Amino acid sequence: MANTLLTIDMITRKALEILENNLVITRNVNRQYDDSFAVEGAKIGSTLRIRLPDRALVTDGAALQVQDDNEQFTTLTVASQKHIGVNFTSAEMALQLDDFAERVLKPRISQLASSIDADVANSFNSIYQSVGTPGTTPGTSLVLLQAQQKLNEAAAVMSPRYATVNPAANAALVEGMKGLFNPTDTVSRQFKNGMMGMGVLGYEEINMSQSIKQFTTGSRAATTTVSATVSTQGATQITLVGVDGQTLKKGDVFTIANVFAVNPQTRESTGSLQQFVVTQDITAASSLYTNVQISPAIYTSAHALATVNSFPQAAAAVTFLGGVSTQYPQNLVYHKDAITFATADLLLPQGVDMASRQVHNGISMRVVRQYDINNDRMPCRIDVLYGYSVIRPQMACRIWG
Repeated sequence: MANTLLTIDMITRKALEILENNLVITRNVNRQYDDSFAVEGAKIGSTLRIRLPDRALVTDGAALQVQDDNEQFTTLTVASQKHIGVNFTSAEMALQLDDFAERVLKPRISQLASSIDADVANSFNSIYQSVGTPGTTPGTSLVLLQAQQKLNEAAAVMSPRYATVNPAANAALVEGMKGLFNPTDTVSRQFKNGMMGMGVLGYEEINMSQSIKQFTTGSRAATTTVSATVSTQGATQITLVGVDGQTLKKGDVFTIANVFAVNPQTRESTGSLQQFVVTQDITAASSLYTNVQISPAIYTSAHALATVNSFPQAAAAVTFLGGVSTQYPQNLVYHKDAITFATADLLLPQGVDMASRQVHNGISMRVVRQYDINNDRMPCRIDVLYGYSVIRPQMACRIWG
């Protein structure tokens, strides 16, 4: 009996399934789908507004002390359109769906998934919490537990939490931790597939991705000092002493002497120096890094959005993580809601051979095929329009390798 010709909707749904199954980092972050563009089609540069949880101060005593709402918002820009091009013929569309997927879709869609994951892996440069020893591949349970500690001290929700590491860290962790687990099924999975697996050390899943990024630190000195005392609540800039021509790179992490992180619930010091991340490249001039853009914003314990126990003082020592102009892998630990990945509908064109748009688990995909009369071919494109953002960086941590 002859096979029924595949429809464009069947192909789109299968392509979307393959894409989701091949995502690693993106699969475990908060995925939102915005249908507000579905009628006319979304455009690159469209923005989504995301509301963050409110925070307030607890008041002692019987007297009422009313506080204004302090809702925080962040925006996510749908700025990336990626596609993969493929030719498939009417003969190929007569195949069984699984055969068609294996021969035509999987080889291309897996590359699209890797490209999307590589984009989302760039989230590291917005994350300030860091553990691990730069230059040393993480290979023990301690570094994973230290990342959990960072999230716990920041009052991140316990579950679900994920860790994504590069191949070198995955190999070192499986080898270094192979004797620590009692559950035979966990040991068996590690032995059979060479992966850390699920339900390990409080992580929903510890997985491996080749998309984990390498970060090259700035040419700055290993240590410097604060140029002027910061005294404004919510400050996102700080001026540091520098050497003309040297650089701070977006993603550089540093601590300041006597500026400790606070628990966002109790607003008491955690005993760990607050880590800050540089959010914009800057070059020193006139012996200063003037108005370095940083995250998190500096709020003291007197404020509802407290991040530190005290303001940075002039001449306080500043210590950078990692060597000078050195490359380090940036493995990621994150709660699902730390990073948001959002897709939007692309316009379905008219007057083409076939076009379909499908949505599944927060991912919208479009497939369009057209006949090329000049070359007698049937080119097809598979598109995803998306944006991503670290919306709650306190719920994530970098593991330096």
